[in-house]
Amino acid sequence: MPVPQLGFAIEPQAISALPDAAAYRTVLLERIASAQRRIVIVALYLQEDEAGQEVLDALYQAKAARPELQIVIVVDWFRARRGLLGAGRQPGNAAWYQAQREQRGLDVVIHGVPVQTRELFGVLHLKGSVIDDCVIYTGASLNNVYLHRFDRYRLDRYHLFECPSLADAMVSLVHEVLASVATPRLDQPAPPATRTMRAAIRRLRVRLRRMTYPLPAEPASQGLRVIPLLGIGRGNPLNRAICALLAAADEQIVISTPYFNPPRLVMAEIDRALARGVALEIIVGDRTANDFYVAPGEPFSASGVLPYLYEDTLRAFAKRRQAAIDAGQLTLRIWNDPGHTFHAKGVWIDQRYSLLTGNNLNPRGFNLDLENGLLIDDPLGQWLAPREKELQALRHHAPALRSASELGEPGEHPQQVRKFLKRLRFSRLEPLIKRVL
Repeated sequence: MPVPQLGFAIEPQAISALPDAAAYRTVLLERIASAQRRIVIVALYLQEDEAGQEVLDALYQAKAARPELQIVIVVDWFRARRGLLGAGRQPGNAAWYQAQREQRGLDVVIHGVPVQTRELFGVLHLKGSVIDDCVIYTGASLNNVYLHRFDRYRLDRYHLFECPSLADAMVSLVHEVLASVATPRLDQPAPPATRTMRAAIRRLRVRLRRMTYPLPAEPASQGLRVIPLLGIGRGNPLNRAICALLAAADEQIVISTPYFNPPRLVMAEIDRALARGVALEIIVGDRTANDFYVAPGEPFSASGVLPYLYEDTLRAFAKRRQAAIDAGQLTLRIWNDPGHTFHAKGVWIDQRYSLLTGNNLNPRGFNLDLENGLLIDDPLGQWLAPREKELQALRHHAPALRSASELGEPGEHPQQVRKFLKRLRFSRLEPLIKRVL
């Protein structure tokens, strides 16, 4: 499959990259306060904490100031109706949404989208919010850490596109998703039980596989353009585009992901690229920079094993390709700013393509979740300086490995982790687990 070409023409100055989570929080709140026509926020979750409250307060204040302003928030259905992993039984954020609406009496609409009948087998992983004619694209959800509300931050990527046609296309797809009866409102009392919607959810998933962003009928001019891509299930347009980008690389590939667990299709393209002499750079979060990491002394939970599984996968990958590391063709960078976490995802190809996506480039992202991406195609090199500036910032806390041995050995994992992994491998469930991570 060739790299997609149909997209929206855009001027270089209409794309901006924000440097960090604090800047994103500031811009998001400013844009909400100044919105005149529409606000459509799409995220995995809007959390009941100080940063989440700040965002919701801003939305209600904007609605009070301009009643004609259309405000829609879209979050994952399951994530909104449960508590945090490992925190015990909780009512979830939906109860907070309902209490806020009852208290304020304004129409800030919040929808939940179930991508599958069970959260384990697929969640809403769409990214990209729209405020008036500006698209704000980031993998960040809305809580204290993602918005750097206090001391800790979770690093992501944050881009603004001043492009009315792109904004209209992204809003159009959101409205198409919300037309389903399987996407009820969460801000109103007594939302339906998931079991009553199972048939509707299955129909929605079938419809999602047929949905696409509305695009221009003809390719944009030879200048800069942005191409929105949607993906759910095997062989979807986003998956095909990722593989086509890797296959098209002549000189350089850069991949950033917090969870190193590439699907077979991606791994095959990586090895083919190395075989033809392409320089490959991979930026991955340290296990302590993983949002599932459980520090020594904290209560252990099964999810705390995940950072070690990802690290073991990376170690095996590096060991098999040590010759490429020694030759300088393969660079593995481990991001670690102690106390903070890493969530930046994307693909950069040669000096032309930059893919923004929430897809973790893993089996779950390729097969289960509802994903999307924005591909920046820059054939004339008009956006190279901001692109390189963002890459340098991602590398700042990410020194390169000289060998797989720098990751340590599995025998050095904490005892609880070793015991859990041993049981997992003995039961032969590890390959299945990796497909749903």
